[in-house]
Amino acid sequence: MKLHEYQAKEIMRRYGIPTPHGRVAETPDEAYEIASELQGHAVVKAQVHVGGRGKAGGISVVMSPEEARDAASRILGMTIKGLTVKKVLVEEAVEAVKEYYLGVTVDRSRKSIAIIASSEGGVDIEEVSAKTPEKIAKMWSTPREGFMPWQARNLALAAGFDGGAIAQVGAYFSSLFRLFLQEDAELAEINPLMLTKDGKAVAADAKITLDDNALFRHPGYERLWEAEGDDPLEQEARRRRLTYVKLGGDIGVIGNGAGLVMATIDAIKAEGGEAANFLDIGGGARAEVVQNALELILMDKAVKAILINVFGGITRCDEVAQGLLKAIESVSLDLPVVVRLVGTREKEGRALLSDTPVVIADTMVDAAKRIVAIAGGGM
Repeated sequence: MKLHEYQAKEIMRRYGIPTPHGRVAETPDEAYEIASELQGHAVVKAQVHVGGRGKAGGISVVMSPEEARDAASRILGMTIKGLTVKKVLVEEAVEAVKEYYLGVTVDRSRKSIAIIASSEGGVDIEEVSAKTPEKIAKMWSTPREGFMPWQARNLALAAGFDGGAIAQVGAYFSSLFRLFLQEDAELAEINPLMLTKDGKAVAADAKITLDDNALFRHPGYERLWEAEGDDPLEQEARRRRLTYVKLGGDIGVIGNGAGLVMATIDAIKAEGGEAANFLDIGGGARAEVVQNALELILMDKAVKAILINVFGGITRCDEVAQGLLKAIESVSLDLPVVVRLVGTREKEGRALLSDTPVVIADTMVDAAKRIVAIAGGGM
């Protein structure tokens, strides 16, 4: 779950990381009032879940409340990478003598947490990595190992931070790491961390992405979620409490268990097809869940055929078949469906589907071959 900049900064302040003073405005007049409180010199920043706001004209430095109102009038309602700006952050302008990058994220290849520092803040870290990789320093850790202040200082030193800022920035690194762990984040980033003329470091921009699966541990965070930027089908899947990811193919996929669904997608790919989605109905799925899942797949107009792959352990194959029958009755199912049912009450499930247009496959490979042939018009 992505957070807006102003939301990320609210969390960072709780961990002792300073940010510029400011508030969110949804109208030009509100922007005028906030800028007046800040004595006019401020920054008006579009709040959307994409990067590149500055290049798109979504960030404006103003010198008076009147200019803040004009900037908000221009930015509110504009579209940045397909997203409409509905609110702006109006905060005090910070004069920087140096800009740094601080980031904490998951390094899946190392099964660790990566802590990243760069003396070149204010630009995309990918750009710095490509052009001047020597200006990026990294360390790795785990929740058990933690990240000590001396390690933070060493990281800042390795990244080429100014000597006078190392102790201060090191403390912010420790706070950012603690935030990352305690808030169940997937990414916590400050870019740039500005060093001011009086030697203070301030998080001028902030980005936090939270792990959706951990929201139950953080009451109140659910209200921070916004649908902007999400695929409409993913929004609908969230409403139906289904684990769904939109992909780019034309073969709808339903399975029980993330590993089985991924293996099914691989099998389709191996036969020359492309999956339209990842949809995991989980273990023990009842007929209503199967019906819900199939209805969701049918909302994707790109889907030409559907493959349902179920290994019945906790999940009963006859429950899956009943859900499929209910879906066939409740919606106009005019797409071909291939089903592979193996495991608990397999015979009963197959019997329920015997007099329907559904094609029964014996193995996953057989199911993949059939569905790819059908989607391509071969069967």
